[in-house]
Amino acid sequence: MYLIAGLGNPGKEYAGTRHNIGFAAILRLCDEYRLTLDQKKLKGIYAQGMIGTEKVILVQPQTFMNLSGECIRAIADFYKIERDHIIILYDDISLPVGKLRIRAKGSAGGHNGMKSIIAHLGSDEFMRIRVGIGEKPAGWELADYVLGRFSREESSVMSETLDQAVQAVELILRDGVEKAMNRFN
Repeated sequence: MYLIAGLGNPGKEYAGTRHNIGFAAILRLCDEYRLTLDQKKLKGIYAQGMIGTEKVILVQPQTFMNLSGECIRAIADFYKIERDHIIILYDDISLPVGKLRIRAKGSAGGHNGMKSIIAHLGSDEFMRIRVGIGEKPAGWELADYVLGRFSREESSVMSETLDQAVQAVELILRDGVEKAMNRFN
């Protein structure tokens, strides 16, 4: 079983923001595999189902971004999911809009949601798919930028990027993270 989590902030006011691209990726996976986020416990909203031959849990933590690790740890413990079967999708300001970067492990890179997950799991050895949301413009506050919305042009690019994120998850589950890294990085 795999735990696939997309990071974001709960609440309608955050829907569609750059910081919630992880939530959007989970919704795209749900659409692709006809799964419904219909279970709410363990500090998250999640769906269970199959992607290919693998049983998965798709989750949107409901703890707010900076406490994402609480939900990830609770679900991993409850379902006895090992770290090497966890995939996290999240926003990255150091990547251009629409660029994916896949890693088998690594640091938080300054991302508070990832810091929380690493702290709660006690390890950075889990897979992640970073989704580029573009660099913060000069003079902007970081919070204002990541909680802002994509432009019309960026939204079109991000829709294609979410399709690629779905393909990346599929490839990881089918052939492993190395193949996904070779194809999408």
